[in-house]
Amino acid sequence: MNNLFKTDVEINWRIYFAIVIFTKLFFPNLSYYSYFAFMVSAYQFMLLFYSIGFILPVRYLAGSLMCVQMLVGPAFAYNGLDEYQLGFLKMQVGEATYFSYVIPATIMFLIGLRIKFNQNISDEYINTKKLKEYVSKNQITMYVFIVIGFISSLVSSFFSTEIGFVFTLLGSFKFVGLFMIILGEQQLKPITLFVVLASIILTSLGEAMFHDLLIWLLFMGAVISLKYKPSNYLKLGLAVFFISTAIFIQMLKGDYREATWKEGKEGNVTNFAATTQKKSDQNELFTIEKLKQSNIRINQGFIITNIMNNVPEKENYANGVELLQILEAAILPRVIAPNKLNAGDRFFFMKWAGFPIAAGTSMGLSSIGDGYINFGKFGGMIFMFFLGLLFSFVISVFYKHSNEYPVLYLFPTLVFYYPMRADCELQTILGHLIKSCFLIFVLIKVWKNYFVLKVSSN
Repeated sequence: MNNLFKTDVEINWRIYFAIVIFTKLFFPNLSYYSYFAFMVSAYQFMLLFYSIGFILPVRYLAGSLMCVQMLVGPAFAYNGLDEYQLGFLKMQVGEATYFSYVIPATIMFLIGLRIKFNQNISDEYINTKKLKEYVSKNQITMYVFIVIGFISSLVSSFFSTEIGFVFTLLGSFKFVGLFMIILGEQQLKPITLFVVLASIILTSLGEAMFHDLLIWLLFMGAVISLKYKPSNYLKLGLAVFFISTAIFIQMLKGDYREATWKEGKEGNVTNFAATTQKKSDQNELFTIEKLKQSNIRINQGFIITNIMNNVPEKENYANGVELLQILEAAILPRVIAPNKLNAGDRFFFMKWAGFPIAAGTSMGLSSIGDGYINFGKFGGMIFMFFLGLLFSFVISVFYKHSNEYPVLYLFPTLVFYYPMRADCELQTILGHLIKSCFLIFVLIKVWKNYFVLKVSSN
């Protein structure tokens, strides 16, 4: 049990405590709630930073995204940025009411994530030697994965949601194939890297949805770092560049969606550049006010506060009934449960959040929100612990079997690139988790000879 919560990385505690002291000295008006929210987040961000180059940080990335949207964004809102929002986009309950639930719930999720089921191995450690051996004996497999990924991405839109979801999952195989090339070859293949990266960029521009792009960029950077072991200074520079890019996208995303979704312009590089140029000509590309307004992009907390304002005053606690609906939607196919929840079900959202959203608009109650809806504050905290524990268990299963099937070292990226988003619906998170694991299980059972590491007989 002494290794139960042991981390795979060591952070620089001097830097962390310098951040703790600096934040308190230079921002003395921060409430203890916001201050603690920032410090919990800073610790999680440092775990992610120091893990890059040593492990594949699935659990640290999941924890960091939870902190960004549940702690950092809301703390900014409570400390002045909420005045730039309107109506239901504002925080609906006081800071103490919100953070007294969400800080412990987030910490419980992080604790669940940290519990290890494989005591003798690090759950994100990639045995690159064994993976290289597998790639050298299966040199076609990685390119087959990439081709399957591209074909699946192209055809996914031609099928119903249930079947299309399978092709969407298969579409992520191109990244697994790319990661195999990166870690399995002596030299990086820049053309392959460019083609795969260009595909996700073009897809993001076409849909005006950028979450997947940012997540896959993070995973790609983590995999490349495993091979080239960048210094902390280089990692810091790349982190600043990535955060700047993410902020730029978030500030421009609303105008770009206006052009593509409402004005009917095609989503592509040309129109993204045109939107950028237009806002630049109007001197509206980078403004302090626009930056403050964009905090809503990372603040999932306003939805939680609407839920807390609505439940139990107007809607009683669900006591597990809402969770059963979510599990039904996540596990059962529609042919068995024809009346199960739809992805992005706005009526389901409006019932529990207590505010209207327009047709075509999709918002998620989030895992922390669903925990509160079903079990209240204390029960919601316990629920978040078990959600983190579920994530950790799934990660552990993949790494437990990676000695026999080395490619499984890379599959947690495919399984978790969507569930680690804290702003998504729980039914979609669990649905992706369950269906992706089942798909990988079937593929390995059917094509076992292609996945297993063959041991030389000499």
